[in-house]
Amino acid sequence: MGKSTLFNALTKKGVPAENYPFCTIDPSVGVVAVPDVRVDTLADFSHSKKRIPPAIEFVDIAGLVKGASEGAGLGNKFLSHIREVDAILEVVRIFEDGDVLHVDNKIDPRSDVETINLELILADMQTVTKRLGSVNRDAKRGEKTALLEQAVLEKIKITLEAGSLVSTLTFTDEEVLIVRSLQLLTMKPILYALNGKVGAQEADTTALMKFLKKGKSNFVRVDARIEHELSELEVEDKANFRTELGVEDDGINALISESYTMLGLMTFLTTGEDETRGWMIKRGSTAPQAGAAIHTDFEEKFIRAEVINWELLLGAGSYAAARERGLLRTEGRDYIVKDGDVIEFKI
Repeated sequence: MGKSTLFNALTKKGVPAENYPFCTIDPSVGVVAVPDVRVDTLADFSHSKKRIPPAIEFVDIAGLVKGASEGAGLGNKFLSHIREVDAILEVVRIFEDGDVLHVDNKIDPRSDVETINLELILADMQTVTKRLGSVNRDAKRGEKTALLEQAVLEKIKITLEAGSLVSTLTFTDEEVLIVRSLQLLTMKPILYALNGKVGAQEADTTALMKFLKKGKSNFVRVDARIEHELSELEVEDKANFRTELGVEDDGINALISESYTMLGLMTFLTTGEDETRGWMIKRGSTAPQAGAAIHTDFEEKFIRAEVINWELLLGAGSYAAARERGLLRTEGRDYIVKDGDVIEFKI
């Protein structure tokens, strides 16, 4: 509840956020800047004309209800939309408000989470069962690849039947290739956004918190309604409004940052007079792979990279001083880029 309102706060994009079920039918997409103080600091340092933070994409997909895996509430269509994303953000209502409808006419956060996750589990069960039907025939003939896939599918099926997410399992590198091909919903990382209202009565979240902590689940606290209202204000008015409400942290930055981290992403930077930019890459990327974020030539024609940590660059005062002090390193193709590296590629 508050899903589309939160999306509006994130993206300032006017998608419907009306007070009735299934208001959102077609997914809406918004590109959201990832908060990064390093971009602004380096832009000031370099007197950059432009500053461009890294960004990730949020997709507002209609909410799921009980029976979605069997088509309830256009569930099959919505589940197919979820299959296309890299991670899932579940917005969980924890506020009490008789004027805001709930599809089940009751406020029970843990029940809501279990309902959504069960529908994801049931949808995955259909996928696995269907795949097992065809793999079993090949496995009976003793085909090695089919036998491996059969074992993986059986392991997944047991987990789903127990009501657990596939993401709780561990797989070998060989098994991961099989799992990825299935595009399972419960293999995707999940972030729970606990949506409350400042000054409003909240539901008992004790059971929910135990459930999330037991599953080692990631969660953040947000107030979608307030954040949407704040997003329309100027910076000074926003600060005054926060003071009046006693709301110091907006929750939105934490949500974006947590989403970024959960996706296994990190940032390297480039800086100069024209622009300072944060570039989004996967953790563990080599220097040429990181260069591809800028242009494919930086990967294909990579020779070397000049690298320095952003704080060391600031401390040196200039690139020239950093080079004189031996702080600017030359790295080759095997260098694993670190979060916060400032890089200049040579091709």
